[in-house]
Amino acid sequence: MQTDFLVVGSGIAGLTYALKVAQDCPDKKITIFTKTISDETNTKYAQGGVAGVIDQDHDSFEKHIEDTLIAGDGLCNKEVVEIVVKEGVDRINEIINWGARFDKDPDGDFALGKEGGHSEYRILHHKDVTGKEIERALLETLKKRPNIELITHCFVLDLVTQHHLGYLVTKATPNIECYGVYALNLRTKKIETILAKVVLLATGGNGQVYRSTTNPIIATGDGVAMHNRAKGRIENMEFIQFHPTALYQPGIKGQAFLITEAVRGDGGILRNISGEAFMEQYDTRRDLAPRDIVARAMDNEMKKSGTEHVWLDCRHMDPDKFIHHFPNIHEKCLSVGIDFRKDMIPVAPAAHYSCGGIKTDEWARTSIRNLFAAGECASTGLHGANRLASNSLLEAMVFAHRAYEESVKIIGNLSFREGIPDWKAEGTNAPREMILITQSLKELQQVMSDYVGIVRTNVRLERAMRRLDLLHEETENLYETTEVSPQLCELRNMITVGYLIVKSAQFRHESRGLHFNTDYPGKSNLLQNIVL
Repeated sequence: MQTDFLVVGSGIAGLTYALKVAQDCPDKKITIFTKTISDETNTKYAQGGVAGVIDQDHDSFEKHIEDTLIAGDGLCNKEVVEIVVKEGVDRINEIINWGARFDKDPDGDFALGKEGGHSEYRILHHKDVTGKEIERALLETLKKRPNIELITHCFVLDLVTQHHLGYLVTKATPNIECYGVYALNLRTKKIETILAKVVLLATGGNGQVYRSTTNPIIATGDGVAMHNRAKGRIENMEFIQFHPTALYQPGIKGQAFLITEAVRGDGGILRNISGEAFMEQYDTRRDLAPRDIVARAMDNEMKKSGTEHVWLDCRHMDPDKFIHHFPNIHEKCLSVGIDFRKDMIPVAPAAHYSCGGIKTDEWARTSIRNLFAAGECASTGLHGANRLASNSLLEAMVFAHRAYEESVKIIGNLSFREGIPDWKAEGTNAPREMILITQSLKELQQVMSDYVGIVRTNVRLERAMRRLDLLHEETENLYETTEVSPQLCELRNMITVGYLIVKSAQFRHESRGLHFNTDYPGKSNLLQNIVL
């Protein structure tokens, strides 16, 4: 199969890029691959909203830039922050024109929210399902573009580079080129060679490497792992953002239900197991401090009391306003027997967002030619050591647009590479025991949660690395002798991502942003990004 533009992932970054390219190049073919159904993405589960300087009477680009830089704890690329904040408003207006609906107040103005780390009200939202609304609007618009083909249930295995033509490719190899991908069609069970002139990785996050995460089951870090295997550059993987307030449900595995930060923005108060408000002991901004501070404070309170959660108190809030703004949260809480009007909500931190990923420049270009990355899988320099709330959807749109601008400039000079060999599957057999995969996944999630969570130590990181080495060895042996399956490939990708997180954490001899190591509690004077 051949396609001019190949997009891997159908979240906000992938769809925005595809729509723009399709409009600009009506004679070109754009193909989108997604590994399950079209709307099962990280975007869909983004509750809070998208940040933008909409109310310029009370807000300004300078304030949004400053808030982002403060949250990023010294590691943001200031030039990139300015790009995203200033171009972001145009991107928001585009998505509104494509049909995305944001809540308005009775006067018809946008009802702007405020979240942790923001100095002004600048969060556009659609109730508490903003991401789902954006995803809906994009998919609806997509149907009007005849030159876009969206193929579901197609699992991308690897990027095709010079390596597949017999060349030795290492991290030091200059001018690595991407010629397309190998993909497993889950309907036909066949591995296909897909040639593409330009490829965009928009594969989302990697929260599933942890036992508790707000990410959907598909968030297995596929893009980052593929890019690493292709010897592309990976940056700042140690900065994993734990959302402070995921609904705590004992014994429930898999995706945790997110209680958006906007609840605290509207007045929700965190209390310890004794019912005491504790955030004022940790930060003057109390419950609206940046996420890294809130998550560490909660972690500390839980360790002191030996409990697995703290409380989010919403009992004093206006019930009508709460139900109007957070209908999804209200419904979920009622379904598990919690009425916010008289009960406090049990919450605990859960892995939420990866601030690092595939290293890109200001045009979303990766270190591999003709390969772009956007959205959560990319490390653009916007977030630094900690992402400011509601900046992620904004970033995805801005860099999808920039990737599109750069892609259409180069497409005319590119051709399909000939001589790419088919995937070799000789000598492999159907897996005899799925438990070898499922148990390794459990071990990985346990190791990452216990040793590479909110608070780290050198000993814990060393232990994690030894366990990961063993898991890697066992899984590679299985991979070489077993037929390819999504479960096995996802496990392999997640072990790679776990390794990158631990390795980056070991290189960072300080505590900064989302990375807190008790053996290096202070900040280094040297500001550096960890590039692998």
